[in-house]
Amino acid sequence: MNTLTNSLDTLTSRFSDPQQLVPELGDVSTALFKITGNGAVPRSTVTLVHLRAGQLVENTYLTVMHTANARRAGVPEEKIAAVASWKDAPYFTPAERAALELVEAVLTPGGHGERVPNGLYARVAEHYDDRALATLAMAIGQVNFFIPLALIGKPLPGVSMAEQWRTATTD
Repeated sequence: MNTLTNSLDTLTSRFSDPQQLVPELGDVSTALFKITGNGAVPRSTVTLVHLRAGQLVENTYLTVMHTANARRAGVPEEKIAAVASWKDAPYFTPAERAALELVEAVLTPGGHGERVPNGLYARVAEHYDDRALATLAMAIGQVNFFIPLALIGKPLPGVSMAEQWRTATTD
C-alpha cells in the first residue's frame, strides 16, 4: 500500500451520511438532479459549472467528485484541467464561458455593485434561452445546496460513495 492509500484509509468525515441522518435529503437531491438533467443545458456544461464551484469554494471533495462527473459526461481532459484558468484557455465554447463566468459571479463575493450585472446576464442570455437560463441557475443552486455539507461534514474525496461519510465510530 502506498502512503496516499494509507492516508485515505485513516481519514474520517466529521459526521456520518447526511442522507441517513436526514432522509428527506434524498428527495431534494433527486429533484435537483432531475432539474439539472432536463436537457436544457448540456450535461457537460453542468459538470463544468459544478467543478468550477468546487474550486471556488476550495473544497477537494467537490473538486474531485465533479472532475469524475465531468469525465463521465465526456468532457475532454484538457478542458477539465483548464477549468480553473478558463478565461485564457482555448478549450471552451462561448456558451461554456458564459456559464463559467456566471458561476464565478454568483459564488465570488464582489466589491460594490451587483454580482450578476445586466451585462453578464445579457452575455449568458445570448447562449441560453429562458428555460436553459433557469436550469443553469438551478445547476448553480444545486452545487450551492451541497457546499455546506462538503465544508462542514468533510466527506472523503476520491473514495466510493459508500465510504465518503466514514466517521471515527464507523465499523
